Amino acid sequence: MAEKYTDDQIEQIKNNILEALENVIDPELGIDIINLGLVYEITFDDSGLTEIKMTLTTMGCPLADLLTDQIHDALKDVPEVTEIKVNLVWYPAWTVDKMSRYARIALGIR
Repeated sequence: MAEKYTDDQIEQIKNNILEALENVIDPELGIDIINLGLVYEITFDDSGLTEIKMTLTTMGCPLADLLTDQIHDALKDVPEVTEIKVNLVWYPAWTVDKMSRYARIALGIR
């Protein structure tokens, strides 16, 4: 089977996915999951399968289903995405060090 997308196209699609995920807001903190540093890896293949490897701020976080639903909604705007798998991982553990400068400023963390 011939490749459907070039490496450059895949990079652009992954950037579009990343931008879409910036619209997924953690309702407790009011910051998106990208700036919080919750998304560890995004993979995209020629069939449109998109896998999001992410964590949560705490292992018992009750928002896993809500955030997963928001991810599915956000990625509807990326036409190349045909299937979405969200994989929750707990290693490496999330810490405030994973947050962007923007998120730290917004939450008053130095």
